[in-house]
Amino acid sequence: MERELNLFQYEYMQLALVSALIIGLTAPALGIYLVQRRLALIGDGIGHVALTGVGAGLLFQTSPVIMAVIAATVGAVVIELIRERGRTSGDLALALLFYGGIAGGVVLVGLSDSTSSNLNAYLFGALSTASRTDVATIAVLGTAVLIAMIGLRPALFAVCHDEEYARVSGLPVRALNLLLAVTTAITVTIAMRAVGVLLISALMVVPVATAQQVTRGFRSTMAAAMALGLFAGGAGIWMAAVADTAPGASVVVLAIASFVVVTLLAAGWRRLRRARPQPAPAPEPHEVVLGGS
Repeated sequence: MERELNLFQYEYMQLALVSALIIGLTAPALGIYLVQRRLALIGDGIGHVALTGVGAGLLFQTSPVIMAVIAATVGAVVIELIRERGRTSGDLALALLFYGGIAGGVVLVGLSDSTSSNLNAYLFGALSTASRTDVATIAVLGTAVLIAMIGLRPALFAVCHDEEYARVSGLPVRALNLLLAVTTAITVTIAMRAVGVLLISALMVVPVATAQQVTRGFRSTMAAAMALGLFAGGAGIWMAAVADTAPGASVVVLAIASFVVVTLLAAGWRRLRRARPQPAPAPEPHEVVLGGS
């Protein structure tokens, strides 16, 4: 235990912990809207488009993160416009993003002079190599996403729950949909260094699915999901220090373990409540006749 605590005296572990906490808080705050819209896997599609941006950055020797933000944002906006116009199904658009993005990324990385380790860092995450600049970028962008998701919660919930009702109510539906698309792209990009593009959707969706087992209202589910994401982020970094495992994978494993534990406990509690004997109904009072003919 002392050895693991001593590891957090090093700057790279402190930066990894701060990054994981920010991402653990931000990803579920956005993910609850994606789950509401039944787009739980959109993070995978946009993540693979971001991989194309990483490949372009490595090929042209520019910042891979900036190129990933640009590619992910363009991909998210395109899929939203396709979905809105209804020219093809949302699932098909996601499939095109998924396969085209990862194929383009692999081709561009192969054309560059980068080694496979550079690609693996973005596929599976490399949180322990985050610099101060990376953490500052994660903090700024993560804060912006949190402000948007919490500040615009009533409007975003209305759009995700019933888009036609939101349009009739006078809400700027297209602008709100594009905002969700752009913030999804930003979240995917900042989480790429933490958990990798192959595991991003897990951090967006699993805490929300866990919270739904024990909460009912949208606001309470959002708060619980953010708390669970925060726990998974912090405990995952500690687990990585203890077991010498990949930080990103450790965060996701703990998030899934939390889902399993909470689901089993919730199911047991519901079964216990059903098995509890119900009190007998009180007898109805008899009518009393005070007089007669």
